Amino acid sequence: MVMKASFLALFTSLLVNTSLGLRSPTPILRKEVSVSKSALFGHGIDRRATITGGATAAISFLLGNPSAAFAERATYLTEPTDEFKESERQRMEFRRAQFAIKQKFTDLFAHFTDDSTEDDLVKDLQSLKKLIASTGGMPQGYKRDDLVKIIRAKKAKGFWPTAAEYAYQSVIREIDYQQSPNKDKDIANPL
Repeated sequence: MVMKASFLALFTSLLVNTSLGLRSPTPILRKEVSVSKSALFGHGIDRRATITGGATAAISFLLGNPSAAFAERATYLTEPTDEFKESERQRMEFRRAQFAIKQKFTDLFAHFTDDSTEDDLVKDLQSLKKLIASTGGMPQGYKRDDLVKIIRAKKAKGFWPTAAEYAYQSVIREIDYQQSPNKDKDIANPL
């Protein structure tokens, strides 16, 4: 606290008791503007007050023992703490679970692209919807756009019955719901 107070005293005495030489920030003008204390505060500069104020601030800064503030240095840990180990364990557990979920999605996508009948397409899209609902959305590494690209590529090959389109739209709605579930709808408010 003493260090902050003495620094502020030094800074304010220098700021108040001296003239400020400001340069214009725009390179077009290239003028040097001089703003003095008389322009800022309405009276002239007192050089003795500047010197005594600066000296007083410097002495109080030196007597405040600023090295004591820096004496306690940060110590670095040599071993990880128990909290860090626990968070690492949870992180690895989450990664393993995400990898397993991602593997299920990858297998389902591979099977989906090989389907040739309407029943297989609808069944795979319904199982994809159930997988999305059970996992709470898409796994890490997959985006909604990735799924849409895979399904649109399948649609572009030619065979895409109406029942498959309904199942596809149901999958898209499920993804949208899982990404932002609006469970607290205000029925009275139309907005």
